Amino acid sequence: MAVKIRLRRMGAKKKPFYRVVVADSRSPRDGRFIEEIGYFDPISEELKIDQEAAEKWLSTGAQPTDTAKALLKKAGVAVKGAGKEAKEPQQDAE
Repeated sequence: MAVKIRLRRMGAKKKPFYRVVVADSRSPRDGRFIEEIGYFDPISEELKIDQEAAEKWLSTGAQPTDTAKALLKKAGVAVKGAGKEAKEPQQDAE
């Protein structure tokens, strides 16, 4: 079972509100989830993430989506590979 950390959209039309959840990758975006670990309100820029729960899921192999990875990094959770992957230095062919 592939587990992902992703956003679940809530709120009214034109007033989005997102919950950061841990879910099976096969479940729909707003469908069944395993655990809620935080929330994000893009209108007021409010972000709250349970760091212990996020680190626990990351250590067990949960893969964050790109947006969730950015939010986790912003919240101060250590995410492996959070930045752009560094290119290996190229050697000059002589």
